[in-house]
Amino acid sequence: MQVTLLNHTPLNVCAKAIRTCWQSFDKSDNGGKKDKELIDRVGNKFKHGSTLEHLVYSFYIKGVSRALLQELARHRMASLSVKSTRYTLKELKNEEPFLLHDIKRAAKYLVMTDEKLVNEMSIKALENLRILLKQGISNDKAKYALPESYKTELTWTINARSLQNFLSLRSDKSALWEIRKLAKDIYDSLPDHHKYLYTNFIHF
Repeated sequence: MQVTLLNHTPLNVCAKAIRTCWQSFDKSDNGGKKDKELIDRVGNKFKHGSTLEHLVYSFYIKGVSRALLQELARHRMASLSVKSTRYTLKELKNEEPFLLHDIKRAAKYLVMTDEKLVNEMSIKALENLRILLKQGISNDKAKYALPESYKTELTWTINARSLQNFLSLRSDKSALWEIRKLAKDIYDSLPDHHKYLYTNFIHF
């Protein structure tokens, strides 16, 4: 798994949005200590979470499973642009047959777990998919045989209010192990001066 922060809104934009309500622009320190405290006080302590929606982050997420992708889709206040199976399954066509012990080679396409039998069955499904493609079955139909462990990548954009909710739910020990790792990697990739907005929402 690889997470890269592509872009983020400067804190002073969020502070300016909050100060719009009281027309207190003259009290701003352009994203400094006073503005940071204002964002935390209004957005978190006073629970005016809508003010945090002015902070937006875009991430590039690579090497995650389609099982994780399905869980990401449950977070509705976010935008996803995902690697298309329609156009990219051809990468599998020219591979040699996959055997159950081909863990290293199959890991190019699959997220592996700590369960040997699950990994072997995923490799078996990968080989079935490869056979379908070699036989000329269209990507649109062959993809119905994709294992949930098949790797994908996406650009994910989310506002701070929704990211707090995501981190709270997905850093919890009851969350899927893979999305829990994603939550940690996302938090770690945030700018250091933004992290204070999320420390009360993580459970690592």
